[in-house]
Amino acid sequence: MSAIRSITALSLALTTFGSIAQAKELVVYSARQDHLIQPVFELYTEKTGVKINFITDKEAPLLARLQAEGENTPADMLITVDAGNLWQAEQQGVLRAVKSDVIEENIPSQYRAESGEWTGLSLRARTVVYSTERVDPSELSTYEALADDSWKGRLCLRTSKKVYNQSLTATMIETLGIERTGEIVGGWVSNLTTPVFPDDTSLIQAIDAGQCDVGIVNTYYFGRLQQEDPDLKAALFWPNQEDRGVHVNISGAGITKHSKQPEEAIKLLEWMTTPAAQEVFAEVNQEFPANPAVESSDEVAAWGDFKADQINVEVAGRLQAEAIMLMDRQGWK
Repeated sequence: MSAIRSITALSLALTTFGSIAQAKELVVYSARQDHLIQPVFELYTEKTGVKINFITDKEAPLLARLQAEGENTPADMLITVDAGNLWQAEQQGVLRAVKSDVIEENIPSQYRAESGEWTGLSLRARTVVYSTERVDPSELSTYEALADDSWKGRLCLRTSKKVYNQSLTATMIETLGIERTGEIVGGWVSNLTTPVFPDDTSLIQAIDAGQCDVGIVNTYYFGRLQQEDPDLKAALFWPNQEDRGVHVNISGAGITKHSKQPEEAIKLLEWMTTPAAQEVFAEVNQEFPANPAVESSDEVAAWGDFKADQINVEVAGRLQAEAIMLMDRQGWK
């Protein structure tokens, strides 16, 4: 009997130890590049002792994986870019609602889901980039103005297949209406001087090389190239400063619906909205902090202040399908 009691006690001890050990590790599915998110996780582990095991892939495969795994998923958190992708995750039922005073205090409401299923962690402005050799910034004013005949044969665009352009178009539909947005997008397509680019980096390089004079890009792509080449012959311009402001989107995260450790996962998510983590996001990827109490990095601050569009980024997901159909109708490849 003594031996049996000992074995039972040992079994209980091992079970308890296993539960504690399990609580010391979280699994994150991340659509962000490893070097952009790993410093944040390492800092959290250093502060709390909780290990973060993260799996990196594109947004679509991660969402498909979460759906396929269902209740058996090991994932506690999903991190991805663009409100359109986060909205899709919410619609597919792979996230859970979180009520957190910490998140609500740290992140403005326009960068969070009304349902509480996801929150922004960093911001990126999708703005105008222009040639410093061939464009006087006084020629620039709004996104809409790039559809004017004066830019014919001078404009470059990234493919419409990327969610960043879909989200920009969706917010324009919300603000300007579908008819007016169609006219603008059609004007952009008519003004193209080259076929659309697969990414923002090659678009900026095309401007630098003289292939086109102006384009629309996410700010951090410009920041990366500027770090590599301080003599880059391109600069950023903040459009629509007299009306709605610059289009701003997010990278963000949500707790998975079937997380086995939702309380621990929420602690991580809350911490990522605090200044300690926000400063890392800002420094590593040259993004803007989603927490307004945190300052941008020196490199980002050097681009100057701007008025941002205050529209709730959920619109990017809600009107995504309409945006894609509109872009297709106007011939934006």
